[in-house]
Amino acid sequence: MGLVVVIGDGMADWPDERGRTPLSEAHHPNMDEVASRGIVGAVEPIPKGMEPGSDVAIMSLMGYDPRAYYTGRGPLEAAAMGVKLSGEDLAFRCNLVTVERGVLVDYAAGHIGSEEAAELIGYLSSTLAPQSSLELYAGVSYRHLLVLRGGFSGNVKCLPPHEVVGRRVAEVMVKPLDDEGRPTAELLNSLMMKSLQLLEAHPINDRRLRMGLKPANMIWPWGHGRKPSLPAFTSAYGLRGSVISAVDLVKGLGLCAGLRAIEVPGATGYLDTNYEGKAEHAVKALEEDDIVFVHIEAPDEAGHAGDFELKVRAVEDMDRRLVGKLLDELGEDHAIAVLCDHATPIALKTHVEGPVPYAYAKLSWKAGQRRSFTEELVLRASVIDGFKLLGRMLRDLGFTPRAS
Repeated sequence: MGLVVVIGDGMADWPDERGRTPLSEAHHPNMDEVASRGIVGAVEPIPKGMEPGSDVAIMSLMGYDPRAYYTGRGPLEAAAMGVKLSGEDLAFRCNLVTVERGVLVDYAAGHIGSEEAAELIGYLSSTLAPQSSLELYAGVSYRHLLVLRGGFSGNVKCLPPHEVVGRRVAEVMVKPLDDEGRPTAELLNSLMMKSLQLLEAHPINDRRLRMGLKPANMIWPWGHGRKPSLPAFTSAYGLRGSVISAVDLVKGLGLCAGLRAIEVPGATGYLDTNYEGKAEHAVKALEEDDIVFVHIEAPDEAGHAGDFELKVRAVEDMDRRLVGKLLDELGEDHAIAVLCDHATPIALKTHVEGPVPYAYAKLSWKAGQRRSFTEELVLRASVIDGFKLLGRMLRDLGFTPRAS
């Protein structure tokens, strides 16, 4: 028996003036089939008082209490990239962003391609890194990594760029939380401004401007933390597992928990991702694993763009090309779960905390009451803490650990 856990990043939303959300507007018969066959409810992946990010939320959905184990987003992305951290190092997620006339206008630099981004990060690394105790590593698209090696205080506030689009950069740069954090903040702000000077003159950005594309003309560090220590998933749950995602954050979470990170060709972390490939690799993974977490970033990207119709399309693509394929190819001895990690409301273009719907079913179960997988499920259920949901699912689905 195996379980595929599909996580639609930012898939939940708030009703618009018509009372509609992308989930309620979209046609998603396969997610509805899971809801109709199985168990549905409401889960709160973000513990009270914690930032509503996918790092916290997906850690919860993987069965770990973020209040006990979360140290920051950057170290998780470092794990995915194979970057080793000591206990003294600080790791930051580092976006390439677009700044115009002192205003942050795009947190993703027009979703720059990975090849161009890698050249820009390499240029900055060779230019800036010798001047300080920092390392830059290229990731996917606009998502990169900055590491400060040893001796730097983490007592700084770094605002996520997707939360401050439209604000003046000078107003939302890194702030020290105390005197110990002041040198770190000063260094990071200096790096941001130096990167603007260097990248604005780079030939890649000159070419992007001539093509009508947004330039990637500044780095934006955020989501910092130190090396985490998660109990192994096999020890915590007695099961073998893997994770499929184009996003380093999610891969890093899996690796820190001892899960396999499966690479899927054409997985982009955007709306053009290889849904079918993710389904095929998930089915294949269950030949040796008990559980596979499959992460889809597309709904979240549409939410950050504030585009209702784009988010509808992302949900429908995920349903038809991923969930539908899983239902077709998994045998009756398997199970499937459909989860949201948080809402990314079109109206806000950023993440929010609050309960979101879930559904899970064994494929041998027969459909009962017809249900639609929408936010309406939250209104009819008591809310479970995010990190408790996995254990409940495993019990309800009758999981027993495989012999080692």
